[in-house]
Amino acid sequence: MEGKYLITTDNWFFAPDGRQYRAVWGEVEIISDSFLNIKTNIKSSNWFAKVGSEDKFVIIAGCQIHYACKTDIQPLTDTTDTSILNDITEIKKTINTIFIAE
Repeated sequence: MEGKYLITTDNWFFAPDGRQYRAVWGEVEIISDSFLNIKTNIKSSNWFAKVGSEDKFVIIAGCQIHYACKTDIQPLTDTTDTSILNDITEIKKTINTIFIAE
């Protein structure tokens, strides 16, 4: 994998901003498990994707990557849809929670 990808993960993760996400977009570098000085026995988790720059990045285990879409276009984030049920109740639903790692 080279270039910028939108990666969807199997589980929520915390990003450097302290918020939880299920997807990340940025420059991808594949690294082996040796960077953590941990040797795993599971083939799908013996590699990691480093997404982002040297200053702002997340590390995702290979076994957690569900989808990967190569794109140079930065996705929209934190789009909120608001529905009014009645005069008192308002429902807000976040459409995208994508960590932009640049």
